[in-house]
Amino acid sequence: MKKTFYLFFILFSQIIQSQVSDFKNIDFTKADNIAKLNHGENLINLPLLCYKLTHKLNSDVEKFRAIYSWVSNNVKVDYPIYKKVIQNRKKLIKDSISLNLWNKIYKEKVFKTLINKKRTICTGYAYLIKEMANIVDIECRIIDGYGRTVTSNMNSLKIPNHSWNAVNLDGKWYLCDATWSSGYIDEKRQFIQDYNDGYFLTHPDLFNKNHYPLKKKWQLSSKLTENSFVEAPIVYGEIFKYKISPLTPVVMKINTNKNIPITFKYKLLNNHFSEKISLICTYNQKEKKLNIYDFKNKDDFISFKYCPTKGGNYDVHLKINNDIVASYIINIDDEKS
Repeated sequence: MKKTFYLFFILFSQIIQSQVSDFKNIDFTKADNIAKLNHGENLINLPLLCYKLTHKLNSDVEKFRAIYSWVSNNVKVDYPIYKKVIQNRKKLIKDSISLNLWNKIYKEKVFKTLINKKRTICTGYAYLIKEMANIVDIECRIIDGYGRTVTSNMNSLKIPNHSWNAVNLDGKWYLCDATWSSGYIDEKRQFIQDYNDGYFLTHPDLFNKNHYPLKKKWQLSSKLTENSFVEAPIVYGEIFKYKISPLTPVVMKINTNKNIPITFKYKLLNNHFSEKISLICTYNQKEKKLNIYDFKNKDDFISFKYCPTKGGNYDVHLKINNDIVASYIINIDDEKS
């Protein structure tokens, strides 16, 4: 599981459902190619860079795509800075005056590193996306909150640790995360640039699986509570590529009895899904495929059942093709209820 260490207007339902398909007929090839042609450009003159990226594009969504693609593929995560920020936030969490003073001083260092070295943390990515979008007259905001990974915000929300963006396109707000689009931190704490398009204008139902904003209106969907957020199955970056959103079980830690079927259900956010799905159990770094049955792929939903036959505690993962995309912990009682 290479991506273990990820860095980091409530609308009516009919508007939310349109999010995933609003731009399905837009071909982003031209915008992406322009971003590639300008690979390696510096950040010294942002207006000039924005002009190079957008002046040949007609629509706002294409312009924003070129900006987003360029930032995600040219700016790298600075892991030492990230660790420094997290450590100091923990240290000064009960001293708001000292924390605000430290943040103000350290922001200058983060900004200089971004401009001079194109290395930063999530706030730098979000700032850059916002500034570049604003330069080409696209409304964009920085959203602060919590990013949930296997190493953070697993059981409770304490210290905000992540920032991303909301962008207004054609009168509607959309969510995106250039930091997590840009790549991942490997087991050696090295940043690997590996673009993930799944975080670009993501359907809010999926985006909210590992993003929890400080201001709830930026969920852009149903009112997710803190408890439901931290108790939900953990999801990984690959699930955003496949655009599949977990529905049930709603919690990561599942308590059940042996010989009692568990139903797994997922919403498909793409029109077509033909990938290979499996449920696996990991133990002592070994992988075992579990027997699933009653598999259904119909009406934008996928579902199947798994019936445990032995008691114990198990780490169980949903796998699509060769990618682990979601994890559960199943505690199985030996006695049938």
